[in-house]
Formats: sequence, structure tokens, C-alpha cells
Amino acid sequence: MRTFVKEIARHLQEDMIPFWENLKDTEYGGYYGYMDDQLHIDRSYEKGCILNSRILWFFSSAYKLLGKENLKEDADHAYQFLKERCQDKVYGGIYWSLTYDGKPKDASKHTYNQAFAIYALSAYYDAVGKEEALNLAFLIYQLIEEECRDAGGYLEAFDRTFHPMDNEKLSENGVMAQRTMNTLLHLLEAYTELYRVSKAEAVGERIRYMLGVFEQKVYNGEKGRQEVFFDENWNPLIDLYSYGHDIETAWLVDRALAVLGDASYTERIRPITTEITKNIYERALEGDSLPNEAENGVVDTTRVWWVQAEAVVGFVNGYEKETEKIYYLEAAEKIWAYICRNIIDKREGSEWFWAVEENGTPLPKPIVEPWKCPYHNGRMCMEIIRRLGDDT
Repeated sequence: MRTFVKEIARHLQEDMIPFWENLKDTEYGGYYGYMDDQLHIDRSYEKGCILNSRILWFFSSAYKLLGKENLKEDADHAYQFLKERCQDKVYGGIYWSLTYDGKPKDASKHTYNQAFAIYALSAYYDAVGKEEALNLAFLIYQLIEEECRDAGGYLEAFDRTFHPMDNEKLSENGVMAQRTMNTLLHLLEAYTELYRVSKAEAVGERIRYMLGVFEQKVYNGEKGRQEVFFDENWNPLIDLYSYGHDIETAWLVDRALAVLGDASYTERIRPITTEITKNIYERALEGDSLPNEAENGVVDTTRVWWVQAEAVVGFVNGYEKETEKIYYLEAAEKIWAYICRNIIDKREGSEWFWAVEENGTPLPKPIVEPWKCPYHNGRMCMEIIRRLGDDT
């Protein structure tokens, strides 16, 4: 175990952090938004606000963990860009994307995107103690609560002025979803961090509400998994088993329960996360890695970067809950070894491949783009260090 943690700590500090620092845009702010599979940075590419929120979260969390001053400077740089450029100062909330020089490109608003801004701002406040960041997080929280939900739950996609629009950005697999497990999960994650740093009871109540939705609407007890895409009444739209989202949900919901500290909800919900972890281990783990997903029972065997990262954390979380199940820890270590062999790009100036084929051949996809960021793999590193490490 000690070697496992040491390898991950070294990778975070010697590989990941320098890679993302090298993408800092000192002319227009924020971080460059695109690197292709040949490692060419496109400095004129749009800057996704989700990408830049996740970078803010990454450097804030790394500074909190490691205490190195350069990481605070990196986080400060990301914060200024989010505050000055990503924030819509007329209608509120966070834009979807900006031009390379910081002008609105896609001015639509999405609940998922607002959630990641709250997540990042909470981490930045926790790391540096800047009240302004916490206040901005609460402004976005209030906006979500006022504009982004109805009687049935949280809504998804809006134009700049918060009129509903089609949810193309978070719909996949040939369906147009009005509600998604993915948005709900990351809103729960964001509110968990906001509650952790503020202890605002109103936020805690919304966490309780979302836990109930997961329990009653999203989790399919008969199949022992989550559903993914829904209509407005929470009817599933497709037979899709998202392995990465299930194992990610298992530990993020457990984290929400721990932060919330409500024994009655823990008693109700924790058996679900335990079952999800068991089922992913038994159904999805193939030796030393996880396939992407299964649609109508047909498995997509692609090994996606973020799915492997979430599996490492998810199985360590499962081991911590049930320490007699040493095979969960062994699974996490095997997946990390797989990541080292196949997912980490060994070329100088690179980071992780987006995905590889079942035989390990990398797919020709970008190293950096609006969704490819230091969130899943950076978070994996920091979670393992915090959970299992005695020093870094």
C-alpha cells in the first residue's frame, strides 16, 4: 500500500501539476483550452468554463494538501479568470464557454456548469480563506435554487437569461434527457463541499433532498445500478449501465453522507452505495480495468481515463467501509498499475490519454479540451493521499 500511495503522490507532484501549470495563459487569463493528440496547444481555442472551474478546484485542492506557494498562485490565477470572465455579471451564473481572449462564446447556462463553479469556489475558499469566493459560491447557489429547479427536481439547460432549452450538452446515446443522473450527482458534490466549508443549514437540506432523489428515482433496486437519462417525470429513457458513474457515485454519495452527518440518512443510503460498489466489482471489473459502459447489455470495451480514476477511489472507499474486503484495495492497486501502463502518456509534455482500446491502443483524442481536465485524475491522486498516505 505504501508504494501505491508514494507512486500516486509522485505522479501528482512531478507530472500532473507541472503539466497544468504549463497551460497557464498569462496574456488573456485562465488556462489554454485545447491540446491535440500530437501535443500541440491551440492558444486560440475556446476556453470552457467547466474546464477552468475544474482547474481552479485542482490547484486550490493541491495547495490545501501540499501547501506550496506556487499552487496558491496557480489557484489565484484561475480564480481571477472565473470571477472576471466566466461570470455573467448581467444575468448571473457562469457561461458555458469563452473565446480564447475571454469574451462570451456560448453564453448558455447549465446547472452542471453552475455546480462546478460552486465546487471550485468552495475549494478555493477552503484553501485561501477568501470570503469573496464563498460569497460568489452562494450567489450561484441561490441562482440555482431560484432558476434551475421545478416541483420534480433540478432542471438542466438554459439560455443566457435562464429560459429552458434542449439539454444537448448533457444528453448522449441518442436521447434528449430532461433530467440526468450526472447533473444531479455533481450538484450533490458541489453542495456537499459548500456545506462542508459553510455549514449553512439550507444547503444541508438540499443535500438531504438530493439523497432522497438518488434513493427513490435514480437508483434501480431491481438492477442494483443507477439509471442515467430521464424524462421530466424521472422515467428512464435508455437501458444504460454507466460503470464509471456508478463507482463514482458510490464514493461521492458516501462523502455527502459523511459531511452531512445525519445518521438517519446514512442508515438509509449507505446500503445502496455498498451494493453499487459490490456490483461494479462483480459485473464490470475485468482483471485490472473497467470498460466504459453497457447499452442494452452490449459492453463498450473502451478504457476511458476518468472511469479508471474513479474506480481507484471507489474501490478504496469500498475497502475503507468494509476492511475485510481486501480485494477492493487490491483492485484499486491493479487499476492504478493499468493506468501507469496504458493511460498515462509517457511522451514529454503530455498527461493522460483520453481513452485506449481494449488492447491498449490510444484513441486519437485530445489531451486537453473542454471536458478533459485535471479533475478526475487529480482528485484520484489527492483522495488516495488523504485516505491512505501518512506523508507525501
